[in-house]
Amino acid sequence: MTLRARLLAAFLLPTLLLLTLAGFVGYRSSRNVLEEELGTSLSALAAAVAAQLSAERLLALTPEDAEGEGSRTFRSLSRQLEAERTATRARRLVAFASDGRVLLDSGGSLPIGAQFPDLARDRFELGRVLEAGERAHSQVLFEGNDGRLYKTGYAPLRLDNQVIGAVAVEGSAEFFGPLTNIFRAYAALLAATLLVLALAAVLFGRALARPLERLVQSALRIGKGDLQTRVEPEPTVEIGILSRELEAMRQGLESRDRQLKMMLGGVAHEVKNPLGGIELFAGLLAEDLKGHEAFGHVQRIQRELDYLKRIVEDFLTFAREQKLNRLSFEPGAWVDQAAELLSAEAQGKGVRLSATAEPAPLEGDVSLLTSALVNLVKNAVQVSTRGQTVKLAGRRDGGRYLVEVEDEGPGIPADALPHIFEPFFTTREKGTGLGLPLARKLLEAHRGTLTVESRPGRTVFRIALPLNRAP
Repeated sequence: MTLRARLLAAFLLPTLLLLTLAGFVGYRSSRNVLEEELGTSLSALAAAVAAQLSAERLLALTPEDAEGEGSRTFRSLSRQLEAERTATRARRLVAFASDGRVLLDSGGSLPIGAQFPDLARDRFELGRVLEAGERAHSQVLFEGNDGRLYKTGYAPLRLDNQVIGAVAVEGSAEFFGPLTNIFRAYAALLAATLLVLALAAVLFGRALARPLERLVQSALRIGKGDLQTRVEPEPTVEIGILSRELEAMRQGLESRDRQLKMMLGGVAHEVKNPLGGIELFAGLLAEDLKGHEAFGHVQRIQRELDYLKRIVEDFLTFAREQKLNRLSFEPGAWVDQAAELLSAEAQGKGVRLSATAEPAPLEGDVSLLTSALVNLVKNAVQVSTRGQTVKLAGRRDGGRYLVEVEDEGPGIPADALPHIFEPFFTTREKGTGLGLPLARKLLEAHRGTLTVESRPGRTVFRIALPLNRAP
């Protein structure tokens, strides 16, 4: 996870959890308080209505009293119940007996003598009303036919101080509309808060991450061998310490690298001078000993001198700072020249060379690039056996130009593959260990790269150079 993502999560997750929990707890608490308040009010209304009704007259009602226009008692009690319903703004008022028979319903939907349907739902609350004579209200809200939420309050209906039934008052939970609107407004405020925090986290993360990203890029450059580019100081105190220490490390590495190259170049120069003299006298000695049995020993000396000269030249080339003479060139001629320089060696081993290259605009020091490519082709020829083919192929790839040197040799051992570009690492008895590092150094000087893929029967060294975008 990136630093910016971590900062964003650190800002938003605790805030989201805390505000969501606070909102949920506040909503549930408010809802519970309002529900309880509504139930208490409805049970109080039910008690007031029960006090106004005549329990004796209600018990005397029969289903026949409601037929037709209804009896005088039925009409009187119905008007009284309807007046109470209107006064209390209740949805419905129902009087029912202890056995659950409906005595009178203000809405008329429950006929006299029918079973009161809420007995099963609110049996616990009605038990308190009918047995203990207490007020009670339903614990759950129910949805009416109009889609609204309702609650029922109960109060005992008494006759001669005996509970003979109860009065039910159904009221609408109208407060849930405003409460829901408040909750939605809170959710909108929460979303806006999170958005502001996210923006702050992004800005803060960017301000913190950018200097670190610059330090990461500087560290990667140093790791790749770029010891020339300076690490810029950073204004933040803590990150500024890191940048100063990284710059000090770069300077130390640059100094050591410069001293190593100077020492390497100096040693190579000191060795080169006597080698020239030895080579001269070995040549004179070879002329004097032609036809003599010691002539073979002199030739062996000359071969070893050639090997030493190659090591010295590689040391000097690797230690020398390369100055590029940039010119535009065509990749076809570059690839053909490298193949031509190795053609004699390839023919001597019975190895076939194949070279193809798509045209493309390239720019660089052709002699140095040829030196790098020849090194790769030479390695491929040396590991190949009679009848095998070494392929050179150049092609465009987006904004780059790729040149692949492919051989059919045994491949590079897996344990050696990570180290082949390290200076002085070699798996050959007569190798200097500088050929591949020098090739990579030359290509990186051209802002290019050198990579390798290898398995038994197929090894590919891949050069990638930027295309010349100049008109």
